[in-house]
Amino acid sequence: MSVHWKIILWLVAGALGGAALQLFVEGPPSSGVRLEESEAGLVVRAAPSRAGIPSGARLTGLVFERGRDSARTVEVATKADYAAAVGSASVGDVVWHRLASGKLHPVGLELDADSPRANWIRPFALVADMFLRLLKLLIVPLILTSIITGVIGVGTGENLRRLGAKTFAYYLATSLVAIVTGLALVNLIRPGKGASLGLAADDRFSDVGETSFWEVLVRMIPDNIFSAFSANLNMLQVIFFALLFGYFVLRVQTPHRERMTEFFESAFAVMMRMAEGILSLIPYGVFCLLVKVIGQTGFDVFRPLAVYMLTVTAAIAVHCLITLPIVLQLVARVNPLRWVRAVSPALLTAFSTSSSSMTLPVTMETVEKRGGVSNRVVSFVQPLGATINMDGTALYECIGVIFLAQYYADIDPHFTLTIADQVKIVFLALLASIGAAGIPSAGLIMMVTILASLGLPIEGAALLLAVDRPLDMLRTVTNVFSDTVGSAVVARSEGETGLAEI
Repeated sequence: MSVHWKIILWLVAGALGGAALQLFVEGPPSSGVRLEESEAGLVVRAAPSRAGIPSGARLTGLVFERGRDSARTVEVATKADYAAAVGSASVGDVVWHRLASGKLHPVGLELDADSPRANWIRPFALVADMFLRLLKLLIVPLILTSIITGVIGVGTGENLRRLGAKTFAYYLATSLVAIVTGLALVNLIRPGKGASLGLAADDRFSDVGETSFWEVLVRMIPDNIFSAFSANLNMLQVIFFALLFGYFVLRVQTPHRERMTEFFESAFAVMMRMAEGILSLIPYGVFCLLVKVIGQTGFDVFRPLAVYMLTVTAAIAVHCLITLPIVLQLVARVNPLRWVRAVSPALLTAFSTSSSSMTLPVTMETVEKRGGVSNRVVSFVQPLGATINMDGTALYECIGVIFLAQYYADIDPHFTLTIADQVKIVFLALLASIGAAGIPSAGLIMMVTILASLGLPIEGAALLLAVDRPLDMLRTVTNVFSDTVGSAVVARSEGETGLAEI
């Protein structure tokens, strides 16, 4: 059985396993709030930090589905009242805790860690986390060695400039097309118009300011490269150093040039062989990831944001099923169906991990070995794409911001976006997608910079947390698919033949 069919079978099995746990194994929700009964009533002794509930505050009630027609308030006087009220909700719901002072604090419900379902999920979560760590293990050394060998392989400064210009032109063009696609659909469908949603503020977003183009440029220059190597969040810095290092390897004299070239080529060969080994584990990692995600979250949290999710999914479908196949057919002169089949292991890995960076080892392996692109192009184009080419993230940020603006505009016309505002969103989404890390939910964090620049309430981004994971999986597939198409386009422009002849 081929790799991509094996991954698909295990992916379906994981989804069915997670759904079975949802249906047949008890898994009540938990707020993480610890209470104590006193003569004055219920007193909060501990609460999740994001909720902002002070210790010692008196709890008087819970508000469910705040802001919707089905909103209801439950008075609580004992721990039994509280447990019964929370137990009537679902994992992923936001419950507003009303204090004696009158203030409301949102708390997201999670799966009870001591429940039977959590105990069933735990071994799958353990294997899934180990699998993700194996993928993360490869990110920095693979990007470093692949870009350095790629730059050395390109050769002269003229060749490097030519290849770099083609790569960046493709990335900018497809990202802009993706954003415009999202912009058109969100204005056509208008998912935020008339929406009835309870917004949950999240202090993770409270201190985020606007990010300018110049700040992104400054941040990509590391002041300590070893610090950049120590985390998977500074990929732009690693790429900058690798490009610079590879360029100056070509500038040094013999025998240093040959020694450095042989060293990094050998290191890159070892990293690719490690990637091959991990590739064999992907079906089982995908299975455990899907059991964990679906078993914990379920499907109830998707209903309030169904139209918004439909809009994002439609935009992704247009980009992946129309735009990129046209580019493959007309520019790269590759059969789109044959190309998708060739790179399917990378796409399925992207879907399960929600991370372009963690998928990079698999993407490089499949594009070169199954897609027929030369190592020279793959080692240069793919690591750059995993960091700065985020078509799915760009259109998602555009749709998310305008969706929230439509929602707020129903409440206050002051938030109505002008054409100039929407043009600004297009360019900010492009900039934010370039600066977003290739990790799960990075696009949601970057969305806040756009909201802040437009003067929109940034706490609205927390509303989208409940459905971010499935959308993150879809947009990561889009990001990775666009990266692979970029390799095919650049390879064809460099005169390579034999693409995706499988």
